[in-house]
Amino acid sequence: MTHTATEEPGTSLPLRHRSIAIGAGSLAVLLGALDTYVVVSVFTDIMATVGIALNNIQQVTPIVTGYLLGYIAAMPLLGQASDRFGRRLILQLALAGFAIGSIVTALSTDLTMLVTGRIIQGVASGALLPVTLALGADLWAQRNRATVLGGIGAAQELGSVLGPLYGVLCVWLFGHWTAIFWVNVPLAIIAIVLVQFSVPAHQHDPNRPKVDVVGGALLAAALALLVVGLYSPDPKVSALPEWALPVLIGSGVAFLAFILWESRAKTRLIKPEGVRFGPFFAALAASLAAGAALMVTLVNIELLGQGVLQMNKADAVFLLSRFLVALPIGAVIGGWLATRFGDRIIAVVGLLIAAFGYYLISGWPVDVLDAVHNFGLFTLPRLDTDLVVAGVGLGLVIGPLSSAALRVVPAAQHGIASALVVVARMTGMLIGMAALGGWGIHRFYQNFDALAAKEPKPTGKPNFMELQMRLLNRSITAYSEMYSEMFAITAIVCVIGAVIALFIGSHRKAGNEAQ
Repeated sequence: MTHTATEEPGTSLPLRHRSIAIGAGSLAVLLGALDTYVVVSVFTDIMATVGIALNNIQQVTPIVTGYLLGYIAAMPLLGQASDRFGRRLILQLALAGFAIGSIVTALSTDLTMLVTGRIIQGVASGALLPVTLALGADLWAQRNRATVLGGIGAAQELGSVLGPLYGVLCVWLFGHWTAIFWVNVPLAIIAIVLVQFSVPAHQHDPNRPKVDVVGGALLAAALALLVVGLYSPDPKVSALPEWALPVLIGSGVAFLAFILWESRAKTRLIKPEGVRFGPFFAALAASLAAGAALMVTLVNIELLGQGVLQMNKADAVFLLSRFLVALPIGAVIGGWLATRFGDRIIAVVGLLIAAFGYYLISGWPVDVLDAVHNFGLFTLPRLDTDLVVAGVGLGLVIGPLSSAALRVVPAAQHGIASALVVVARMTGMLIGMAALGGWGIHRFYQNFDALAAKEPKPTGKPNFMELQMRLLNRSITAYSEMYSEMFAITAIVCVIGAVIALFIGSHRKAGNEAQ
């Protein structure tokens, strides 16, 4: 039976009140997104504070991964909690937790305390995006929802883009990396006040779902073990860590336990009544594919700049700006287009555009900075154009996929549905970083050794400068081949995501929903 959503009370509020409420939520999303990657630009400063040598930079990666894992682990439970206790309360509690995590991080003198603070921040931030997405779904009917959700997604992407720059700015203004986190405290307090006066109060409903703590914990354990099992600390030796098999089996067992629990429990993450699971799972799977493509780009374009184009770190980071600027622009455009042409067609077209962009990137020559696309009457720089195409394509799908998932669940479960969409995307990002990252570096060493085997052995007394030049050229070629393979795989992932997006359902409004 086709599900028909009922009108939420919030859709009858004046547009001005709804816009202020969603603006306050979007500011909270922006604040959380800024802190996801803010530490990347100040790694060396943090290492000096906690006593880690510069040649052991891998020891501080838990500062980022701990935040992301906390973010993912908490999201389903907090999303469902917002269905039970209301958007306003959960947003305010999350912002308070975010401020506490920021204080712990700012006071850190060792790595353990620092990672603890970041995990607290991540857990708190796990509520901000899905609850704001659910708030948008509560306040806007289906026809106009994708535009609002695309705008919220754009705030998330803008925060991720500005995070590293925000970190540099705070250090420049205040002189120390801890200022990044101290600044969060008054900003979080301001956001709490804005939410109090703009987000509608919770309407008590005895039929609202209870919180499935056991199911949320099992899902969090499955996701955490999956990432740990895919992350290789020494990709030169192996694309997967030596503990991969038992940990991945543990992830599978936890996921199986989650499924069994959900099939028998009275309180579930998503109550099956009124949910169209086919389109819902299609939206989740397409979101996972988009997330994997996003993280592969975020990580590897910068590394390509350093390894192939021989740029310094600052220039390599700037190289990624073409993609990062295009992403939120695509999110806004995608939400607007989806209200006119439907979620499915925009999601499919967006993923196909992204696939085409990655196909173009996979063909980059070593001298891509000098390469152009010749269209006869005019030319376009190849690197800039290809990154913009991929960024716009991925941005287009953010609003439609969220809207499609929310459309096929009852309004009482918008919080958990939004959370699962974001979890799918973030899981794709972590899998993309762990699996393709480890595999990619492993392939680099394979390519490097294969090129070395093909080179003629030097005769006579070796020339040091000549050997150094050979080594550099071999390294550049091996990196170029590796990134070509990686982005070709990313293009295939996007095509698979586009095929899956065909099943997210039509955009036609539910029979009794107000517009």
